[in-house]
Amino acid sequence: MTDSLPGYRPGWTRLLAWLLPLLLLTGCDPSAWNNPYPALEAKGNILYSSFSERPKHLDPVRSYSANEYAFIAQIYEPPLQYHYLKRPYELIPLAAERVPVARYYDEEGELLPDDADAEQIAVSEYEVTILPGMRYQPHPAFATDEQGESLYHELDPDTIQSLNTLGDFARSGSREVTAADFVYQIKRLAFPRLQSPIAGVMGDYIIDFSAFGQRVNAAWEKLKQQDEGQKPWLDLHQYPMEGAEVIDRYRFRVRLQGKYPQFLYWMAMPFFAPMPWEAERFYAQPGMSKRNINLDWYPVGSGPFMLQENNPNLRMVLERNPNFHGERYPEEGMPGDREAGLLADAGRPLPFTDRAVYSLEKESIPYWNKFLQGYYDTSGISSDSFDQAVQFSSQGDLGLTESMKAKGIHLETAVTASIFYMGFNMDDPVVGGGSKRARLLRRAISIAMDYEEYLSIFNNGRGVAAQGPIPPGIFGNRSGAAGIDPYVYDWVNDRPKRKPAAEARRLMALAGYPGGRDENTGKPLILYYDTTSSGPDDKARLNWIRKQFNKLGVQLVIRASDYNRFQEKMRKGTGQIFIWGWNADYPDPENFLFLLYGPNGKVAHGGENAANYRSPEYDALFVRMKNMENGPERQQIIDRMVEILRRDAPWVWGFFPKSFSLFHAWYHNVSLNLMANNTLKYKRTDPERRYRLRREWNPPIVWPILLLLALLVASAVPAVLVYRRRERSAAR
Repeated sequence: MTDSLPGYRPGWTRLLAWLLPLLLLTGCDPSAWNNPYPALEAKGNILYSSFSERPKHLDPVRSYSANEYAFIAQIYEPPLQYHYLKRPYELIPLAAERVPVARYYDEEGELLPDDADAEQIAVSEYEVTILPGMRYQPHPAFATDEQGESLYHELDPDTIQSLNTLGDFARSGSREVTAADFVYQIKRLAFPRLQSPIAGVMGDYIIDFSAFGQRVNAAWEKLKQQDEGQKPWLDLHQYPMEGAEVIDRYRFRVRLQGKYPQFLYWMAMPFFAPMPWEAERFYAQPGMSKRNINLDWYPVGSGPFMLQENNPNLRMVLERNPNFHGERYPEEGMPGDREAGLLADAGRPLPFTDRAVYSLEKESIPYWNKFLQGYYDTSGISSDSFDQAVQFSSQGDLGLTESMKAKGIHLETAVTASIFYMGFNMDDPVVGGGSKRARLLRRAISIAMDYEEYLSIFNNGRGVAAQGPIPPGIFGNRSGAAGIDPYVYDWVNDRPKRKPAAEARRLMALAGYPGGRDENTGKPLILYYDTTSSGPDDKARLNWIRKQFNKLGVQLVIRASDYNRFQEKMRKGTGQIFIWGWNADYPDPENFLFLLYGPNGKVAHGGENAANYRSPEYDALFVRMKNMENGPERQQIIDRMVEILRRDAPWVWGFFPKSFSLFHAWYHNVSLNLMANNTLKYKRTDPERRYRLRREWNPPIVWPILLLLALLVASAVPAVLVYRRRERSAAR
């Protein structure tokens, strides 16, 4: 035979060389075969979660949605926060040393006692003392040279054009947070150019707020003209605001018109977190925004985390802020918290996790499957997966299915500070107004709308039928027999029971609509329901609503439109019946009762009172109640207000949604605080246990690969034999 050619390897040798790497893989970590994360992270102190909607604003002056707060609330530190464990919700210090107490002054500037009547109070003053030693995260906006001059505040256009991320800057810096940074942010809220969604509300209370906005807007327009139409940086430090003043390095003062105790709740929101002027100056350079280098993309805070990666089409990554000043896990909570393990970490330094990785998941089923595989630490429950996760006992108690228990998964539920309601347009000549006839019609519909059935059919029981506008957990809500709507419910066997449909039909007859026909004309009563629901998935819900009205003999016409058209109907008052919802901005009854305050009417005033309800008695009580401290007197006024609403029935009360959260056994300190947004710092994982269970739950399925290899070998054998036969023939 001839010698082998240089570089030639017989067929079997080549096949073995190709198979060897695959065979060696069998000795590697099998969990790496289908793990969506890098193998180096397998045992890391990392929390894994997801997001489904790209955050639009990460600048706290504009951000006002839950998907944005999931990130910025971990980065920014306003003066106050909510206690993680205590209920009802309690404000405690965050960046502030203590919760500030208002001082009240009359028109002459004389100090008033703490219990002064609200009508005497001309000015409320809050003095905030911040914690010394807080420092901002590392950021190029703070980088300076040897002379202390900023390195990156005056970049040339070519340099800016070459930038892609903050990582392109070679140096970064930091500095201490000061009281002036908090005042600077309040001034940003007033700056019309920045379009803060709470500017209107704050303009009603913070002294000089709106006038300041006009002054700085005029100055900015003038500066823009001088700078040939560019969007320059305006140093807000140069413009004083009477209602927000720096006292010294660690103290600032906010002055409000009249009495507004709810202002403390606003100070627990990122709107009032400190903003360093250096960040605005850095990001204001022409061309930066076009490179997505701005506050909406890269926030700058002093909190426990900083945004390390912003890739909203793939993932968002929060990383421990190395400059974080430190905080401790709560040492007290509610009864039962210690037994539930929620105080096992009492007094330990926060945060517990080094990184939090949020992956983009637009579809619920892939997300759910990854949770079951252990690749997400926690999960909600969609309708598609509800039956797989949750079951009801014969007594109606809710619990996890056996398959969930076998995995060690836990369930937490809580009623949210939200409400979904069916509203009547009180300007409508049929369902609206204060006549006895219209009132009885609305009560009949309230009984017929069986929200217990709705929750069972469409929400898997995830909600509580409402008895009024104030959710459980908010001051003013009454529980038990004292808390039911007696016009719609009876108290039977220690629980509310909806009145029967026969009672609703009796009310219809009293209203002049026996059997659903107008007793004066004999014509059937036709009502109109305006909605944005029109897709195939909404058909069952719309049919169910129509069925509820059919109980009364009422013909319901469903008028579907897009959201813009629906909004227009609400603004103009041309709708008749509608369903809407409200999520609390803060845990105070005022934030729900104002939805039915006359001067907040949608048509007349453009407010949030979509039902356009008006009641002189209710409105007068609201004015008295809204700025009161919680106590027996305020509760008494709220009770009267709720009674008026139940009597007049401008809403079918609907339901308070219930939040369901599943979490794995390695995920600790889960308390569903539905008002706090900065809860990532409290969460702790056990990476070793997660790693072990992931390996156990996700063994590689290798038989398809082995089968493919066998087929490849089997198909290669004839070719190799033929080849070797030819080789021998050539050799001869």
